[in-house]
Amino acid sequence: MNRRQSLKLFAGAAGALAAESLFGRPGALAQTAPAQPAGPFKLPPLGYAYEALEPNIDAQTMTIHHQRHHGAFITNLNNLIGKYPELAASASDPVPLLSDLSKVPLDVRTGVRNNLGGHWNHTFFWELMTPGGAKEPGGELKSAIDRDFKSASEMMEKLNAAGLGRFGSGWAWLIVTKDKKLDVVNTPYQDTPHMELGGKPVLGVDVWEHAYYLKYQNRRGDYLKAWWNTVNWDRAADNFKKAMA
Repeated sequence: MNRRQSLKLFAGAAGALAAESLFGRPGALAQTAPAQPAGPFKLPPLGYAYEALEPNIDAQTMTIHHQRHHGAFITNLNNLIGKYPELAASASDPVPLLSDLSKVPLDVRTGVRNNLGGHWNHTFFWELMTPGGAKEPGGELKSAIDRDFKSASEMMEKLNAAGLGRFGSGWAWLIVTKDKKLDVVNTPYQDTPHMELGGKPVLGVDVWEHAYYLKYQNRRGDYLKAWWNTVNWDRAADNFKKAMA
């Protein structure tokens, strides 16, 4: 082996080690668990392997999305407690505070809105995609979808359109409105339907680029179509029942 070949081999090995340090070894993505931060807010476990949603959502995206993006909300919330100690009470149930952010002091309101909203949204998202369960809507949820959208396919088309229509980063949702009807909406950034809208989510899909860019690049529409294959309709039915209570 000559000097030039040796340098190429060394560069390739160094690049591989750098990639491992950034993303973890390809086979280790599903086993890596983040250390839990100090404070009342904890990163909820995903509950399934990071590769469990493939080929629709890849393991590397799930790992980075859960550990780093969701993990950052947890870190930020625990840091915010120094300025707003009352926030600790929302660790067990964020919805009351998200439903009335006027209770939060102005100097930390944006931080609470973004990070508590992001924490709630992502927890909802992971649970909705739990592998297993029904592959299509049934029971009372199906009846409500048929009543308010004519069919599940029309509802899906409207939710996909809401996701595509969200300029920049945000979420698309199927919600139960204050008058107990189903509706499709989208929200910016990490806003939840509880804010201003007063809606209660049944389904929600993350359309931030970090949720899909490694696999789908700029093809948000392809991601949204594939995402339906990950929905656990039993979880959606439970969400609907709670929202209607």
